[in-house]
Amino acid sequence: MALKRKHRRLSFVALGLLALGAAAALILTAFEDNIVFFHSPTEIQEKFAANELKPAQRLRIGGLVVEGSVTKTGDGATTRFKVTDLTKSIVVEYRGILPDLFREGQGIVAEGHYNNNVFTAREVLAKHDENYMPPEVAAALKKSGQWKPAGKEK
Repeated sequence: MALKRKHRRLSFVALGLLALGAAAALILTAFEDNIVFFHSPTEIQEKFAANELKPAQRLRIGGLVVEGSVTKTGDGATTRFKVTDLTKSIVVEYRGILPDLFREGQGIVAEGHYNNNVFTAREVLAKHDENYMPPEVAAALKKSGQWKPAGKEK
């Protein structure tokens, strides 16, 4: 008994959707770690120690700029500072002009690579006003148990 033309077409559409869903699942599984918006300093140090990260691998780090850690190097164009998730901190080195809103004690996200215990940033993003913190930075600080929302410090 042969399938009617309408049923055959419906079978091809169903198989196509199934194949598309399987392909999407495989792609998402392959990029699982790369979908993360950023990693906290604790996560980067743990993954680097476990050889899950390669020195030339591009990643993003997020956290708070440590008070008193911002310094300019001898050439005047490179800035070094520490980023913390209030559990661990990482030295970040950035060559270029920092955003106008960059300052100590605020949340930032930097993109670059981690090698020899220094994160070399290609780009640094700062929050846009005193009350805003990127949701991912706030979530990482909450996860570490160290973050207190603004206006709730005692």
